[in-house]
Amino acid sequence: CGSLGVIGDLYKTEVYELAAYLNREKEIIPQHTISKAPSAELRPGQKDQDSLPEYDQLDAILKRFIEENETPEKIIAQGYPQETVRKIIRLLYQNDYKRAQCPPIIKISKKSFGTGRKYPF
Repeated sequence: CGSLGVIGDLYKTEVYELAAYLNREKEIIPQHTISKAPSAELRPGQKDQDSLPEYDQLDAILKRFIEENETPEKIIAQGYPQETVRKIIRLLYQNDYKRAQCPPIIKISKKSFGTGRKYPF
């Protein structure tokens, strides 16, 4: 028995783009699933945006750090809030152990984020 994380190498914004693409001719993914506020549903009323920046900003920071190997200082110099950049990178390192618990993913990005990605970046 096994599994495969088919969308494991997608950023959140790319998941939404894929959902829109899949729904382009008819509703395959229920619209309420796409339009509701994102949540890990760990507690009642919890939403991702309570503790994370909007996905477009989050994804841009992660992409610069992971795929482009930019330093936090360079990302901040591009206009991203220092506190946000530092928090996202801290969370990335702090939660890295979770990647080892996930199924293998299909690599589509320049620098995959799956279990095969090793430190240092």
